[in-house]
Amino acid sequence: MSGATTDQTATAAKGEIDTVIAALRDALGAEAVRTGEAIGERALTDWTRMTPTRPAALILPASTEQVSRALAICDAARQPVVPQGGMTGLAGGAIARDIDVALSLERMSGVEEIDTAAATMTVLAGTPLEVAQQAAADAGFELALDLGARGSCQIGGNLATNAGGNRVIQSGTARDQTLGLEVVLADGTVLSSLNKMVKNNTGYDLKHLFIGSEGTLGVITRAVLRLSPPRRSRHTALVALDHYDAAVALLNTLRARFGNDVGAFEIMWPDFFDFGVSLTSHARSPFDAPHPMYALIEHAGLDPDDDGQAFSRVLTDALEAGALRDAVIAQSLSDARALWTIREATAEFPLRLEPVNFDVSLPIGEIGRFADACRARFKQCWPGQVSYYFGHIGDSNLHVTVDGRSVPGVSHEAIDRELYALLAPYGGSVSAEHGIGVLKRAFLPVSRTQAELQAMRAIKRALDPHGILNPGKLLPDM
Repeated sequence: MSGATTDQTATAAKGEIDTVIAALRDALGAEAVRTGEAIGERALTDWTRMTPTRPAALILPASTEQVSRALAICDAARQPVVPQGGMTGLAGGAIARDIDVALSLERMSGVEEIDTAAATMTVLAGTPLEVAQQAAADAGFELALDLGARGSCQIGGNLATNAGGNRVIQSGTARDQTLGLEVVLADGTVLSSLNKMVKNNTGYDLKHLFIGSEGTLGVITRAVLRLSPPRRSRHTALVALDHYDAAVALLNTLRARFGNDVGAFEIMWPDFFDFGVSLTSHARSPFDAPHPMYALIEHAGLDPDDDGQAFSRVLTDALEAGALRDAVIAQSLSDARALWTIREATAEFPLRLEPVNFDVSLPIGEIGRFADACRARFKQCWPGQVSYYFGHIGDSNLHVTVDGRSVPGVSHEAIDRELYALLAPYGGSVSAEHGIGVLKRAFLPVSRTQAELQAMRAIKRALDPHGILNPGKLLPDM
């Protein structure tokens, strides 16, 4: 009789993990390694609210050197490691299994330098985005990256997922705001490319391998971020429109007039808008009547003396020309915040719904038609379904959220299949800004060719030959 039983295999595996944990404690100190109930709830799941899972251990290195030592130990033992940031992701990319070691960078937090001549910030990866934003503001600059999760999300996670947010139309994604990185590879090798120059044409720009790689190629430990002059005037308006194409026409009008001063252009279909209004303190729409489409617009300029008259005049002209149905222009900061509260209803989704979230991108001219086709398809499949449509159309991004409670007995995977089947003919992407993680892994071939996937696998094998970094995430069949 030969072969180990399942119980014997499990016992052997536990013994191996215990050996790794002991080695990590010796290398990092007991305070940096947690197991069992000492692992806090935040490490168990992200904003997807997927089934919480307690990793075999949670390590909290306090320096790049400790990250390097930890990964070298895990790589030698073939121990899987899952990097974790602020756990605000929406694709399951930072959720560990019970056989994994989770690696949190929360002890590696802080802004190390602001170079006023280069207009750059060097920041540790565990720094919350809001902390970095405030440090930039205190130094007379602006860190343009901005997300609703700014108080919880971390710079390392923002870069690992190439986060987008509300101002991509003006300042680009996290990738566009990054000049240099420090990264630890799976075997503990430290790649230090903390470049501050905009022009540095010296071969492969390695930082781009790791931005958007979701922790599958290396662990980001530091970043050099670009800073901008502060936008000293912000003017906000909520407008009502006849249809999606009218929103695109208005966006083009604003861009032609204000160029890069168009800071945000968020559209909301009535389903989402009404839901957002219901969550405001007064639960009352700023408009006297319902409309087919809404856009929340921010004009963000450099001139501190801009009183908003030019912005108001463009909207007034559009209203008189029939390009708008109605408009509400914020007269104060509190007015602007009240309008943004409607758009930021997404923060309530996990509390109010059983959300099945989609974050797709399409050519701007196709978004309206895709939304119509998606809504029609969902109603055909599940007549009682409830879904919400909204997005950042200036950067091609549409969000769709289905309330799982409205389709009882229907799996999330079944809803995924219906939406992504519609996406392919439009030439769209299955992920605009949330990443792939676990939830979209099987659907990555919708947006990437087999040749592209093979190239990605080759890069993964080259940088992480033992496959210890975030296994089971991002790449299908690997």
